[in-house]
Formats: sequence, structure tokens, C-alpha cells
Amino acid sequence: MSNLRNRVQLIGHVGQAPEIKTFESGKLARFSVPTNESYKSATGEWKEETYWHNVVAWGPIAERVEKTLQKGSFIMLEGKLTHREYTNDKNEKRYITEVRISNFVLLDKKNGAETILSQTAVETEAANAEDGLPF
Repeated sequence: MSNLRNRVQLIGHVGQAPEIKTFESGKLARFSVPTNESYKSATGEWKEETYWHNVVAWGPIAERVEKTLQKGSFIMLEGKLTHREYTNDKNEKRYITEVRISNFVLLDKKNGAETILSQTAVETEAANAEDGLPF
């Protein structure tokens, strides 16, 4: 059950059209999903914060992203947090946190959510069987 320790679930709208890159080893998809949080400030005023989450997908999931998602698509995604570092053009070290998705469900009714849900359930069962999970 070690894979349950680093688990992320988000529901939101895709912020921009997914960026797709193709490598010899497969495809990579990048996009963002905003989520909102409402709270009451110390003065009693309601505030709303928007958080933008960087999302990445590899291989078959990236191919599904390419075929089904577009800017504004309403999705639920599951994955894990990943951290990486890189050096920019000015030779400065930068750090980034991303959600690497292992599964997503298209929630838009107009885009056939029932079909995607069924497909996702089968894929989840197959993935769980590979991980040795009973559910």
C-alpha cells in the first residue's frame, strides 16, 4: 500500500489546451488545472483563492489526454506529487512540483462521460491487479 501515501485527487477544468510532446519512449502531456478555496478572513470577509496545479502524463495516459482533453474540459484526476529541479538559461536552479496523473475521468456530459467512466474503471482494475491491490 505504499502508493497510497502519495496520492492526489483533483476536480477542475483544464486551464489550457494540453501540450503534447513525442519522444522515442512515448508521449508526454502537460496542462494545468485550477482549484478554488473559499474562506472567511479575520475581518469576516469571504475570500477565494485559486491554485494552479501543473499536471503531467506519460505514455498511454498522455495519449488519452491528447485524444480527449481540451481547454475547459471538466475532469477528475488521480496521481501523485512529483518534484524536480532544472537549470534555466541564466544558469539558475529552479524547482517545480507537478501532479503526475495515473488516471483521469472526463466529467463533461456533452463529451460522453459514461464511456470514459467505463473505460477508466477497466483500466483502474487492470492497474490495481498489477500492483497487487485487492481493490
